[in-house]
Amino acid sequence: MLHGKNFIGDRLSANGTVTFKTFNPLLNLENEGVFTEATEEEIDEAVRLATEAFRAFRKKTGEEKSAFLNAIADEIMALDQELISTYCSETGLPEGRAKGERGRTVGQLRSFADLVKEGSWVEATIDTALPDRQPIPRPDLRKMMVPLGPVVVFGASNFPLAYSTAGGDTASALAAGCPVIVKSHPMHAGTGELVASAVAKAALDTGMPDGVFSNLNSSGIEVGTQLVKHPGIKAVGFTGSIRGGRALFNLGSQRPEPIPVFAEMGSINPVILLPKALSEKGAEWATTYAGSITLGTGQFCTNPGLQLGIRGDALDAYISKLSDEILTKSPTSMLHPNIASSYDKNKAQAVAQSGTAVVADYEQEVQENFARQMVVKVSGKDFLENSTLHLEVFGPFSMIVECEDAAQLEKAISQLEGQLTGTVLAENDDLSEHASLVDTLQNRVGRLIFNGVPTGVEVSPAMQHGGPYPASSDSRFTAVGIHSIKRWVRPVSYQNWPNEALPDELKNENPLQISRLVNNESTDRSI
Repeated sequence: MLHGKNFIGDRLSANGTVTFKTFNPLLNLENEGVFTEATEEEIDEAVRLATEAFRAFRKKTGEEKSAFLNAIADEIMALDQELISTYCSETGLPEGRAKGERGRTVGQLRSFADLVKEGSWVEATIDTALPDRQPIPRPDLRKMMVPLGPVVVFGASNFPLAYSTAGGDTASALAAGCPVIVKSHPMHAGTGELVASAVAKAALDTGMPDGVFSNLNSSGIEVGTQLVKHPGIKAVGFTGSIRGGRALFNLGSQRPEPIPVFAEMGSINPVILLPKALSEKGAEWATTYAGSITLGTGQFCTNPGLQLGIRGDALDAYISKLSDEILTKSPTSMLHPNIASSYDKNKAQAVAQSGTAVVADYEQEVQENFARQMVVKVSGKDFLENSTLHLEVFGPFSMIVECEDAAQLEKAISQLEGQLTGTVLAENDDLSEHASLVDTLQNRVGRLIFNGVPTGVEVSPAMQHGGPYPASSDSRFTAVGIHSIKRWVRPVSYQNWPNEALPDELKNENPLQISRLVNNESTDRSI
C-alpha cells in the first residue's frame, strides 16, 4: 500500500499541505494514491543529512559500496509484481516493457557494483619523485578521482525505472561516493516510492550513513528549483526536455558557487538515407523504420524524428513504403494526457509550416491519450530556411527532408543542432564516397550508427549517450554505462604526501591491487 510520503534519509515525512495523484493514461483516470509534496524544511533536512552522510560515505570502500548497490538491485527485484503493476498503472505501458526496464535498472546497479569493487575507475596516477632531475627536481605527485558531494537526480517521465529513482544517474552517483536526493517525477510517484523503499532498506541493511539517499515528492517545479539552488548540492542529473534542462543548467551556473548540471535533453536523431542503400534495401528499411518510429509510442529520446535523403526514385519508393507500413501499426497510449496534448500541438505546428506535406497520417478513431502516428516531408530548401522544422516532436512522428543533391544534404546536416545519435543507411562503398558527409554528421552527434536504428541504447562501457548541445549540456560525458560515473567526481593531487597518510589507491604497496598509471606505465604492481 502506497503511503505518499517523502523519504528523508531513513525516515518518512509528510509535513506539507500540497498533495497530488498520478494518472493512468490507458484507463484515462486518476490512480488512488495521494502524494504529499516536500516542504522547504524537508528539503533543507534532506540536504543537511546528505551533507553529513557525505563525510562517511565518501570513505566507504569499494566492497562496501558494491554491497550497497547489489542490495538495491536485490530489493528492487523483491518488490516483484507490486512494482510492475504500479509502473503500468502510472504509464499505460505494457508489462513486458516494465519488466524489461526493471532488468535494465538492476543490470546498471550491478555493473556499477562490479566497477567499484574492482576499483581502477579512480584513475590512480603516480609520478614518483626525481630529486636529482636537472635543472629542477620533480616532487612526488599522486592523483585520483574523488566524489563531488550530494547530487540531485531528477526522475524522467519516459523511464520510471532506468532513468529515475534508482536509475543510471543515481547508481553512478552512489558508486562515485555521492549521496543522492531524488526529485521524484510526479507522473510516476508511486513507482518512485516503491523503488525508494528498496534503496532505503538496502542502505539500512548494509550500514550506509543516514542521508545517503532521500526521495522527495513534487507536482511542480518548486522543489526541484530549491534543490538546485541549495548550497549543499554539488551536482545535478536530469533527463527531459530542452526547456527543463536549460532552466536547471541556468540555475546551477548562476549560483554563488556554480555547480555542474548534466542534462540529457532533446534530440531528433537524424537518419541519412543514401541512394544506394534505398535502391538495394529501401522496402526493408521502410518496414524497419515504421517499427522504430512507433516503438514505445515514439517516447524515446532516440526516436528517429528526422530522415534526410536525396531526391529520386529510390527515395520516393522508400517514402511510399514507409507511409504504408506505418499506418499498419496500432496506435498506443502515451505516458500522460499532458504528453499526448503536447504531441498533438507540436505535430500541428510542424504540419503548419510552409512547404510541409503529410505523407502518412493515422486517421482512424483512437482511445483517449493514444497517439496517431504521422510522417511528413519537406524540401531541403525549406528545411534549411525554417529552424522550426528542426524542433523535436515527442511521439510517433518523423519528418523526411528531400534534398536536391549531396551538397544540400551535407549543408542540412551541418546546420542541425546537437543530437544524441546520427544514423547512416548505406552500402559499404557509400562511406568512402560520402566521407565528408559522415564527418559532418560526426560533428553533430554523440553516437554514429551504421545500417541500424537509433532506438535501443545498450548499457555498456563503449556506449556514448550524450552529444553536442542541446542533446546534452556537456558533450564530454555519457549518461549510460560505467563511464557515466565520471560526471560525479573531480581529480585531486597529493604532492610529497607521507605514504601512510595517502588513500589506499595511491599508497606504494597498492593494497587494493588496482591498475594504476605509475611513471607512465600501466601496472598493478607495488612501488
